[in-house]
Amino acid sequence: MSSAETALQETSFSSSIGLLPAPPDAATKNLEVGSSQKVLLDELGPMVVNSNGTLSRIANWSTMTEAEQKRTLRVLGSRNQLRLAARADADASHSTEAQCTQSV
Repeated sequence: MSSAETALQETSFSSSIGLLPAPPDAATKNLEVGSSQKVLLDELGPMVVNSNGTLSRIANWSTMTEAEQKRTLRVLGSRNQLRLAARADADASHSTEAQCTQSV
């Protein structure tokens, strides 16, 4: 099989999967979460930093009223910052413990 045929098969495969289109630029908003960090928001809603460090989204974001979304953004902004700081501290203490264990 030639490289052109392989490329054609890959193209037809990716189009048959039905990949999601990118959200329109006009629907995005930026939320400042730190000094220079920004989180991109779109119609899916903001990213939520879970206590274990994983990320998720709010399932009912699109059904919330504008007042609910504003309140949620305010709460999420501060909570995400606290959780990110806690993860950074935990990671730093873990790496310090690993260095101490290796030097013993």
